[in-house]
Amino acid sequence: MTAPHEKYRRLIDYCSNLPPTPTAVAWPCDQSALEGVADAAKSGLIAPILVGPRERIEALAAQYGIDIAGLPIEEAPYSQAAAGRAVELVREGRAEALMKGSLHTDELMSAVVRRETGLRTARRVSHCFVMDVPGHADALIITDAAVNIAPTLAKKMDITQNAIDLAHALQVGPEKKEVRVAILSAMETVNPAVPSTIEAAALCKMADRRQITGAVLDGPLALDNAISLEAAQIKKIDSPVAGRANVLVVPDLEAGNMLAKSLSFLAGADAAGIVLGARVPIILTSRADSLTTRMASCAVATLVAKARRESTGKVIG
Repeated sequence: MTAPHEKYRRLIDYCSNLPPTPTAVAWPCDQSALEGVADAAKSGLIAPILVGPRERIEALAAQYGIDIAGLPIEEAPYSQAAAGRAVELVREGRAEALMKGSLHTDELMSAVVRRETGLRTARRVSHCFVMDVPGHADALIITDAAVNIAPTLAKKMDITQNAIDLAHALQVGPEKKEVRVAILSAMETVNPAVPSTIEAAALCKMADRRQITGAVLDGPLALDNAISLEAAQIKKIDSPVAGRANVLVVPDLEAGNMLAKSLSFLAGADAAGIVLGARVPIILTSRADSLTTRMASCAVATLVAKARRESTGKVIG
């Protein structure tokens, strides 16, 4: 058994000893967004550049006693302009991560995916939750529960690779753990009447042919036999992934969203959110996030940015 937040705390403590990641924060114009940025900066996780209306940000900081002394502010009059300017800061090389403030996710992502001025790469953009589940030994990566609604097989290939790269970036201890990916469905057998089982089998064959690299894949797997060794043994599933998965690839956004929220509200899990596949990691936080979750999201982005810097010619952020 692990204590609540133990995995996040180890992650945050490790990243606090790394150089802070220069981060463009789009529209930090409510109390929770600005407090989260200030706390992450104080902990040394990020070096934020605040993008929004200077007068409003400074008034907000004064109203709630938030210390933003020394933090640079880039003027932007409205939220869409802030999203665009934050993306420009990345393109100019002044930021290595992007962070959502209090604007809508769609506003930020529309600036990110814009063809001529955005942060596109050859890789599909996708979202990962890094879940700290009490009682579960390792963090669980769940993808995609926030960006891709009904991904095709080709998109799932990128979604899976993004999650694998993230799993490698998060390995900060002396013992590097094998990345084990479960492609989830409602069952563990291939059924032509259930398209997600066929796509799961195809993704596994793609891994065999090295179209997906860096992990061991298995699927289709139902949730129980993906994370429970006992369930896998009862069903006589002989697999290096079954019962031991640390990455869960869901069939679609609805399934992923329900899985992540079930873990949060029924199992007391925390969910740090990150968007991958763009030029830099994108930190997505919610107003409902706890301080620990916000800090963990920044720590995840720090490790992705670090891995991206250390890689040669391989875009993982």
